[in-house]
Parts: sequence; C-alpha cells; structure tokens
Amino acid sequence: MSEALSESLDETQDNIQEAPELGAEAIVNAMPQAVLAVAADDRIRFVNQAAEHFFAAGRATLCNRGIGDLFAFDSPVVTLISQVRERGLSVVEYGLDLSLPRLGTRPVDVQMQPLAEDPDTVLIAIQERTIAQTMDRQLNHRGAARSIIAMAAVLAHEVKNPLSGIRGAAQLLEQGAAEGDRTLTRLICDETDRICALVDRMEMFSDDRPIERGPVNIHEVLNHVRELAASGFAAGVRFIENFDPSLPPVLGNRDLLIQALLNLVKNAAEAAPSGSAEITLGTAYRQGVWVAVPGSRDRLNLPLEVSIQDNGEGIAEELQPHLFEAFVSSRATGTGLGLALVAKIVRDHGGLIEFQSQPRRTVFRLNLPVTADPEGAENNHE
Repeated sequence: MSEALSESLDETQDNIQEAPELGAEAIVNAMPQAVLAVAADDRIRFVNQAAEHFFAAGRATLCNRGIGDLFAFDSPVVTLISQVRERGLSVVEYGLDLSLPRLGTRPVDVQMQPLAEDPDTVLIAIQERTIAQTMDRQLNHRGAARSIIAMAAVLAHEVKNPLSGIRGAAQLLEQGAAEGDRTLTRLICDETDRICALVDRMEMFSDDRPIERGPVNIHEVLNHVRELAASGFAAGVRFIENFDPSLPPVLGNRDLLIQALLNLVKNAAEAAPSGSAEITLGTAYRQGVWVAVPGSRDRLNLPLEVSIQDNGEGIAEELQPHLFEAFVSSRATGTGLGLALVAKIVRDHGGLIEFQSQPRRTVFRLNLPVTADPEGAENNHE
C-alpha cells in the first residue's frame, strides 16, 4: 500500500504540472485516494473528487480553506506537513485515526510529500483502510484471536492424542500384514503424520508470548531462504536479487523471519509459470514509514522493506480481501495457514505486510523495525 500511495502522489505531481496539455485533472479525479495540495500558507489549493467525497464537501468549499478548518486541532496532519517541509522527504503514517470535526473519526493511511517545483506545497494522499484493516480485524481484535487460540487448543487436545494411538495401531498391524496390506498401513501412518503436522502449525497461533528479538542481517536470512528453496521446491526457478547493501540490521527473530520468508517464497514458486518462473528478492530503506500503535499515540518506525515478487498469474480478486485469514487458499491442496502465519510473525515483530497483485507481477512487502533508528526519532514523534 505504501508504494501504491507513493505512485499516486508521483503521478499527481506530474498531472498537476502538465494538466493544461494532458487534461490530467480528469485522471486525478479518477484516482480512488483522496488527494489534496496544501500551499505554503497552509491553505488548500487543489482537491480531487475522491477528496470531495471523503470530506463530504465540494471543491468550492474546500479550496482556499485552512487545514485547521478540516482537521481537529490536535490532528497529527499539521505536524506531518511541517516535517515534510523541514526534511524535504515523503512521510507515511499507517493506521491513523483521523478526527474530522464534522464527520467523526476515520481510520486511514496517509502519505505526504513536497511538490517538486514548490517544496513548500505539500501533496497529501489519504487512503481509507482496506486490506490492512482486514488483517488487523483478523489478527489483532481480541475476538478473532480468542477463536484461533481456542480452535488450536481443541485440535491439539482432541485430535493429536488419538492420532498417536491410530498411528501406533497401524504400525503394529504392519508387522503381521501381507505385502499388499502394508501399503494401506503405510498410508494410515503417512496421513496421521500429515494431520499432526497441520495441528502443529495451528498450535503456533496460540502462542502469544513476546518473541525474542535481536540484530538480524536480513540479507543473510534471504540468502539462506533462497538456498533452501533452490535445493527443494524452487529448483527450477530463476532468482533475481535487488538488495540495498547498506541496510542496518533488523530487530527480529532469525528463525521466525526465515519461516515467514520461506512461506512467501514457496507461494511465489508455486504461483510462477513452469519453465519461466522468476522470483525477485528485494530490500530497501524507506524513510518516513511509520505505523500507529493501537490504543496509544505512539508511532513505530518501520524503515526496512523486504519484497518477494513473482511473475505468476496473480491473486484472484475475490480472494484478495481475505488473503491473510486462516483457511483461505487459492490452491485445492493448500491449507490456507501459510499467509495467516506469515502475518502473525510480522505482527509479532511490530511490522506490516502488504501486497499488490496483477498478472505477471505479484509483490508481497514486509516493513520491519531496525535495531537503531538512523533518523534518531523516538517512538512518539508528535
């Protein structure tokens, strides 16, 4: 979503500057994000139609008004605009509860950046939460978490123990069985092992203990994941690396990060076309990426981005809003737990996971904290 917002702002800059020649106002008006341009005097000079809908007011009403007329007096929007002007860099805020005097509070993601030709003019893109909101509802809300934990506990107690007895009985039968019957007893053992493995994966959702974290070299993790994949399920896949070698260490758990990234690479390998499969592993440092901490005014800095891209057919549109939910899978043989587990691991790291999908290009992006904040910012940066 951060890249989508950034691309929207870049496109808006070009469109505003070239509007007389291209008639680009119609293009900007067709964009789903609310887009505003705030001039040096903190008055609004431009809004698109999505912004008119978002603020429930027409362009004539919104333009030339001060930003204080639109947002609550303590809104972080005013502070963010000042930061953009001072630093000359784009800023992203995830999970803001944006207070609007006439319309109440709405959860949004916001990105701002200075206009190239006039750095004191700030472009603002406001995205009402969609996929990320679904993730939060599935993985952060107490009701959903309790359901998953309870289900995992029941599976562990009521299913796993009887399976051990079934497997043991099958092994005893195998000892005195005829050659033709041993195939059936082996099938029983294999299937009980498969079900036990599924239950083991479910039990991971019930573990809400804080994870142990320390400095982790993300490139060492990615190289390890690539080697594991290339020697197994991704043997025929061409891997492309697009790494930023200057990245600081991730504040994370090495084993859990390997597990999460291996799941994403496995999904990418299964989605990529046979004979021409490509997976691109990427890293980057994204300044100004912050996420709100639920229930507080704190913000966490998540500057380290890891991306996994494949050249497959893409994710079906009807699955996209539910992709990180348990038991949702596009494959007939899939359990639907892989991405739900990845989302939990990323959440346990205090990070974000997003994706964009279209034919021949599906990208999953993880934004993670680093061991030291190069910007020298505190968690709370009001």
